[in-house]
Amino acid sequence: MAMAHTTAPSRTHTADSPLWVPGDWNAFFGLFTNVILNVLVLTSLLAIVKIPENIIFGRVLPALGIALPLGNLYYAYLARQLARKEGRTDVTALPYGPSVPHMFIVVFAVMLPIYLQTNDPIRAWQAGLAWSFIIGVVILIGAFVGPTIRKYTPRAAMLGTLAGISIAFISMRPAFQSWDVPWIAFVSLTLVLVGWTAGVRLPGNIPAGLAAVLVGTALGWATGVMKAPEVGLALGQFGIRPPYPTGDVILGFSAIASLLVTAIPLGVYNFTEAMNNVESAAAAGDNYSLRNVLLADGTGAIVGSFLGSPFPPAVYIGHPGWKAVGGRIGYSLATGASVALVCWLGLAALLLAVIPLVAILPILLYIGLVIGAQAFQVSPPKHAPAIVLAILPNLASWGQNQVDTALNVSGAAPAGVSGELAAKLSDASAIVYNGMARFGGGAVLAGLMLGAIAAFIIDRNFRSATVYAGAAAVLTFFGLIHGTVIGVGVNLDIVVGYVLMGSITGFLAYRARNAVAEPDRAVQEGAPEAGLALSPAT
Repeated sequence: MAMAHTTAPSRTHTADSPLWVPGDWNAFFGLFTNVILNVLVLTSLLAIVKIPENIIFGRVLPALGIALPLGNLYYAYLARQLARKEGRTDVTALPYGPSVPHMFIVVFAVMLPIYLQTNDPIRAWQAGLAWSFIIGVVILIGAFVGPTIRKYTPRAAMLGTLAGISIAFISMRPAFQSWDVPWIAFVSLTLVLVGWTAGVRLPGNIPAGLAAVLVGTALGWATGVMKAPEVGLALGQFGIRPPYPTGDVILGFSAIASLLVTAIPLGVYNFTEAMNNVESAAAAGDNYSLRNVLLADGTGAIVGSFLGSPFPPAVYIGHPGWKAVGGRIGYSLATGASVALVCWLGLAALLLAVIPLVAILPILLYIGLVIGAQAFQVSPPKHAPAIVLAILPNLASWGQNQVDTALNVSGAAPAGVSGELAAKLSDASAIVYNGMARFGGGAVLAGLMLGAIAAFIIDRNFRSATVYAGAAAVLTFFGLIHGTVIGVGVNLDIVVGYVLMGSITGFLAYRARNAVAEPDRAVQEGAPEAGLALSPAT
């Protein structure tokens, strides 16, 4: 990928780059606000799965209070080393925090289904820990195989399935919840859109995200949405809670088969996103080692899982922005230390009691919109159909989850939808339950495979389309995609479908290859005009 032109970095021969410069205040406030908002959101998400407060504030948040600061410290160290190596004082550390897409995926695609099946929130939390561990292992492997996977997978497929996640699992719920308290949500959303999409400077140059939270909080208290007694209850969570390792992550592996369906493709996405972010930092003048970054991300997820956090951290996008506002090394250290204090002292509960969630939701809605739009903005326009196809399995998975949850809450199917009930729902033309369950099974990986096949067909790269169709058939055979269970010989009719798809693209690849070979032979035999008779794309 071509890198953007940048001004030559300033070089000096000082022994050390300063740990703090005035511009670090700007970068610290922006990154800390971003990270702490995500911490508040993941705290509220855990309540959906009925995770007990002693687990949330005694295990999950303290674990984040270790995993995140360690990452910030490491990235500050890498920045210091780079500054020393190149004799510069303008090196900016990479931003770091909990991965936003993974926050929603682990809750809605991993923990919530297990909770609905077992009615056991502890078991759901343990499954989330095991899922985060697998994510970490995949990222560590990605440090060595990531470039190859990225090389052979179309961007439309990778970003398309991510867009499906963002639309279904990041955007929809915040959008629906926002309509419950529209007089707060609409104001906050408008401020976010004005500041982050239109680029309008707010009075006092206050960051748009902070303005949305402050104004939304003022409206929440002025209109009676927030209650003073809840602040008193939240103060009860205040206290020092250091993290400690346990064997809960090991117990979570009892659901290993279902965890692999989302953990593997999301781990692949994590190291792919990291590659993009490292390249973005290089374009801004700071050339970091991709392997070092991926090793840090993978280790952070694994350490967090053993300490009690199901939320893997990741290098954030936005390094050029923090660099532009003057951030260097100190902002990363300060963010890590501040997050540790919030998590270890139980201050997240207090913040949630003071700040209405609906004031934060428009920020999440915006993030989902940006991720969804990115797939179309940075992919070739002709790949738009492939992106849409990659999105659809996640929408199917979301729809199935809605039906399952509704039936579970109503008591109609407390143990889950299966057998005769699934057949009845499938007969109802307005639901098509069986189709949703099969199409949305392993949605992230299914979207990746379908998007890749479509993108290759659009490019008339029929050979690669055949390879991916064959891979999709194998994944379906073992139930990793398009299946409700993991096993051998799962959904053989869908396997046959992929085989037939690969047969068609394989035939087209064979014909295209012969179409190239025949004109070449004709040219060698002295009839160059024959080379114009056929096109490789025919």
